[in-house]
Parts: sequence; structure tokens; C-alpha cells
Amino acid sequence: MKVKFALMSLAIMMITVLSGCEPLMVLDPKGPQAERQARDIMISIGIMSFIVIVVFAILIYVLIKYRASKQSPDYEPPHIEGNKWVEAICVGIPILIVTYFSFVSVQSNYIVEAKPQGYGNKEPLVIYASSSDWKWHFSYPEQGIETVNYLYIPTDRPLEFKLYSYGPITSFWIPQLGGQKYAMSDMVTTLHLAADEPGEMMGRNANFSGKGFAENMFNVTAMPEKDFKEWVKDVKKTAKPLTEDKFKQLLKPGHLGQMTFTGTHLKFSPAPEHNHSNTGTKEKQNMDQMENMDNMDHSKHSQ
Repeated sequence: MKVKFALMSLAIMMITVLSGCEPLMVLDPKGPQAERQARDIMISIGIMSFIVIVVFAILIYVLIKYRASKQSPDYEPPHIEGNKWVEAICVGIPILIVTYFSFVSVQSNYIVEAKPQGYGNKEPLVIYASSSDWKWHFSYPEQGIETVNYLYIPTDRPLEFKLYSYGPITSFWIPQLGGQKYAMSDMVTTLHLAADEPGEMMGRNANFSGKGFAENMFNVTAMPEKDFKEWVKDVKKTAKPLTEDKFKQLLKPGHLGQMTFTGTHLKFSPAPEHNHSNTGTKEKQNMDQMENMDNMDHSKHSQ
């Protein structure tokens, strides 16, 4: 009776706890990088589950077969030599498992760190993602716009994020698009992602960075390329320009809502020169292109 009551209590507790859990976003991928990582996670779960089931089955078998029995007081169990096949299996199987996991991990690491495959010769959309206490700034040098705490991206086009921080080390993470990568104050790290389908997603800082860390999140909206271009046009028509004084105000510690500006802070507060991905030449080209676009915009306004 007590055992039955304990099992029922355990089942009720598990149902209550699990009912409050949100869906695992890492297992609901919306891009090729995240899909690769989700596949590796499921492979790991499957192999580890099989190991646990086999080990528990062997444990139950041994406990039943070699359980204590009533023997005479002077009984001495027979001396048994070690079995080389059992020892080889006990040592060999873990080595094979670790070797396989290592191979999969290294292979996947190269895949997710490289540019997403399957997009032909499409040029990646370069976005500078910088963090401050406790907000995210997204600069689009090609489009000449900047957003705060929200990100719009086109689908079916590779994305190249340039990550850095104006404060403590943070970690840029969009679970449904790929893994996290650190953003630091003295260097730029590059993260390659892509979105295969439109929809709403959540991004956040995955590294503790102070008392405002829990709300250091941003919204991500993936949309077709056509809709993305329309959004860019609307921003240029309606948003106010980002000035250096305004940007300094944005860097002050605190939480902000979503904001949109024309122009980017890269002109008066450029990204750190040190680049972790050896793409300094391309980054300089993007900066030059951004300055040229700003000059064109100023000439249009003056006319």
C-alpha cells in the first residue's frame, strides 16, 4: 500500500512539474545550424538512453541471479578467474562511444561554424550585434539602419553576425537558429546563422552579466526577403537618425523597449579592431560601404 501511494505521489509530482515546462526551443529548429545541433542532441539522448536501459537490465539480472541464498556456514564460493571478453567489452564499449561522440562533435562544430550551405551564391546579410547593460543593439551597415532589442532577418539568406560588447562579456543566442557565441569588449566574434522559414523567435544573452541579466532578451522576426526590404524602406521613411549623444544615452545601464533608427553607431563608435574570425578585410569593406551610403543619404537631404 505504501509503495503504491509513493508511486502515485511521484507520478503526480512529475506531471505537475512537467506541465509548467516550456517547449524545448533547441529541439524546434528553424535553420540549418540549429537543425544540425538538434540532430546531435537527439543522437546523444538516444545513445545514452540505450546505455542506461542496458545497464539497468544487467543490474536487475545480476541482482536476481546472484542474490543471497541460504547456504551452510562453512560454504566457500568457488574461485573464478577474470573473463577477458567481459573486461574487453567493459573497456571497449565506452571507448567506442566516446570516439563516436568526439567524431560527431568535431564534424558538427566545423559545420555550424562555417557559412550555412544550400543558399547558392547569395551574399550573407551582415549584422553587427553589440550588447550593453542590459540591451542589444543591431546595426545593419548595408541597409543603414539600427534597432534596439529586436531583430528582423530575411529567410533563405545566410546571416553573418559580428558580435561585441560595450560592457561585460555576454553571449548571443537564438536557440531556434543555432548555438551561442560570446560577445566581448575588445574583439569581434563572428557567428553564421540562417532562417529557413518565417516566424517569431526569441533571443537572449546566455551569459550572466549583472542584475539585469534575466531581462536581457530580444525578439527575432524572420520574414521573406521581399517583406524585409519593405521593412527597411519603412524604417528609412519613419525612423529618426541615431546621433552620438543618443547612442551614449542608450549605453547607460538599464532596460529599454524596442527602438528603431536610421544610420548606425558604427560611424562614430566602430566595432573593435581585433577580429576573431580573420575577416578584417571584409569588415573594412562593410564599414566603407556604410560610410558611402551615409554620404549619399546626406547629399540627398541637402538637395
